[in-house]
Amino acid sequence: MKRRGPGGSTLQRPRFDRTFTSMDDLSRTILDRAMDLASERGWRRTGLADVARAVPVPLGELYRRFPTRASLLAGVAELADAAVLGDDTPPDLSESARDRVFDVMMRRFDALVPYRAGLAAVARDLPREPLTVFAFSSAYARSMAWMLRAAGVDPDGRGGGALVAGLGAVHARVMRTFLKDDTADLARTMAALDSELRRAESWANSLRRPKAEKTAEPAETPAG
Repeated sequence: MKRRGPGGSTLQRPRFDRTFTSMDDLSRTILDRAMDLASERGWRRTGLADVARAVPVPLGELYRRFPTRASLLAGVAELADAAVLGDDTPPDLSESARDRVFDVMMRRFDALVPYRAGLAAVARDLPREPLTVFAFSSAYARSMAWMLRAAGVDPDGRGGGALVAGLGAVHARVMRTFLKDDTADLARTMAALDSELRRAESWANSLRRPKAEKTAEPAETPAG
């Protein structure tokens, strides 16, 4: 299914391919069951022991792979990241950075579609779990940094931290639309992402704009 990018270019919507990740079948099954449980009973009521029983898998095996609830969220993020990074086609640097980031982030949202119901439950409950949010934050930042790299934008140089934080904020805002997007081609998500990226680009450009130099006041002519 093709879609139009923010710059008007035609983009191919890829299918989610789990083989892009190095996770084995058991790890993927654990994540599937965790998101299923979250969608059924809510994230706050989804404990690690519940996940282990639902798989089923011994607690020791679950601990080895996903020792915390935050690590389950990091695992879902890793699956989405791997789906994007598994496409080794280099970014087209003739396109604008905004267009490239748009394409990468839409591919990431495509990969999250199978987990949308569970992620909606996570989004509802996570604000009441600050420790889980804190524990997940480093994995989230890592994901955003790799999405920038996939788009041909360097997050490792000067100002890279701001780029990562900015993309993280964009992703979080667009996620609200994505979780309620019932269109077949994620049209509402694309529109929200386009709008947020344009806003972020405008803000970044305003910061780079040099300050107007103050006009020097004319010297007073000595009397006499």
